[in-house]
Amino acid sequence: MPKVDLDAINRNILRQVQDDGRITNQELSDRVGLSPSPCLRRLKQLEGEGVITRYVALVDPQMVGLGVTAFVRVRLDQQDDRHLAAFEDAVTGFSEVMECYLMTGDADYQLRVLVESLNAFEDFLRFKLTKIAGVAQVTTSFALRPVVYKTALPL
Repeated sequence: MPKVDLDAINRNILRQVQDDGRITNQELSDRVGLSPSPCLRRLKQLEGEGVITRYVALVDPQMVGLGVTAFVRVRLDQQDDRHLAAFEDAVTGFSEVMECYLMTGDADYQLRVLVESLNAFEDFLRFKLTKIAGVAQVTTSFALRPVVYKTALPL
């Protein structure tokens, strides 16, 4: 996807909605120095161009009982398109997998997994992840606590 050229006002709009996705158009226009109509037009254009893809609420995992964060590196026994696609299709369906990246280096994939307990992680590992055809090696590190966690892009 090509990069979209953003002027200073559009960057400011993006910073503001990344900070507060529920900001009113009036408050947004005040913060970026535009009247409400052109501000709303710019916001809708950013949405239409796919720069803003969606709005979400950030939920504290601890508060909903998901206190264990695991970073899982997975190596497949074969890295052809068929095996990569099969793995990606499988992990897409696992609610525990919050992020999955195709990687370079000693692992083929890196996953961020959230579960409620170590027992739940063991079940995820034994009954889901290692059941995917082609998984050759799994290495897990558990997060002790987050130090930096950002959702806003540095614009």
